[in-house]
Amino acid sequence: MTSPFDQLASSVLDGKPATEDDALAVLRAHDDELMDLVAAASRLRRAHFGNTVKVNYLVNLKSGLCPENCNYCSQALGSTADILKYKWLQTDEALAQAAAGLKGGATRVCMVSSGRGPTNKDIDRVTDMVGAIKSEHPEVEVCACLGLLKDGQAEKLREAGVDAYNHNINTAESHHDQIVQTHTYADRVDTVGKAKAAGLSPCSGLIAGLGETDEQLVEALFALKELDSDSIPINFLMPFDGTPYENTWELSPIRCLKILAMARFVCPDKEIRIAGGREMHLRTLQGLALQVANSIFLGDYLTSEGQAAEADLELIRDHGFVVLGSEEHTAQQASDAAARPAGSVDPAKRKRGAGTELAPNA
Repeated sequence: MTSPFDQLASSVLDGKPATEDDALAVLRAHDDELMDLVAAASRLRRAHFGNTVKVNYLVNLKSGLCPENCNYCSQALGSTADILKYKWLQTDEALAQAAAGLKGGATRVCMVSSGRGPTNKDIDRVTDMVGAIKSEHPEVEVCACLGLLKDGQAEKLREAGVDAYNHNINTAESHHDQIVQTHTYADRVDTVGKAKAAGLSPCSGLIAGLGETDEQLVEALFALKELDSDSIPINFLMPFDGTPYENTWELSPIRCLKILAMARFVCPDKEIRIAGGREMHLRTLQGLALQVANSIFLGDYLTSEGQAAEADLELIRDHGFVVLGSEEHTAQQASDAAARPAGSVDPAKRKRGAGTELAPNA
């Protein structure tokens, strides 16, 4: 007997999109149904991404000192969180940080800076960094995350070799004003649109655990679907002391897993990335979460430490996955290709056994 989630997965695979009611049902699944839910979501994950995990690496180009008042953020205006604060890294420092992540197995480097948005001088600074990184590592994907963009800035980034632009909507439009007041939800959507129009791959996600309702989580996911975000980072609130959300604990490992599963059902063919807070909130369910999501950040985040990078890679290997673009992935592709005969393969037709006068193959 198939579960309702398995039926939903079959429906999605057949081309029928999940509805908002379907998404709510996933979020509100009974804990006893968790393994059925994960198994069903895993069918979608494997149909589109096989057993690969994309590994991303963050480089925090400028930390703290932000004029925006995002209540969840340790870098925001008014935050007294004890974090690293520094101005722009030099190009050689940024290159060294990126190289470390690539050596660890990352194929995408996410170059992030705090602030409302970049000046044109900041854009020039970042394009210089991108040029240096691409010169030494031409195969790497570069994603920039610099805040709200002005006209023409996305085009400059694209011309410099930036592949993607991250700007999270963070929460539902109906909840946005509860978490930040110095910019609007429309400002964020506008920047995602600017990036996409310039030919940058749109990367936009959310933060769970901000006091949103189930309906608002669903609202946010369907907004990301409407934006056609290629990569969807799912962050789980890290309640830094010194921020308005300190001591806010709304999430459990199972709740986080259901949120990831919902994202997979709603956006089955998109990169679902387990982002900030996974170690804190998923804890021992991180491996199970890889059955649903297909992407993670390696090592540390913007202002918080992640688990050891080798532990991340071990987590991937131990659960039967391979890092996208790794030697193991390349070997697997070669093995798969070798197992397939070249050219068209027409199955041998049965001409013996039942319905014939010849003995069966037994």
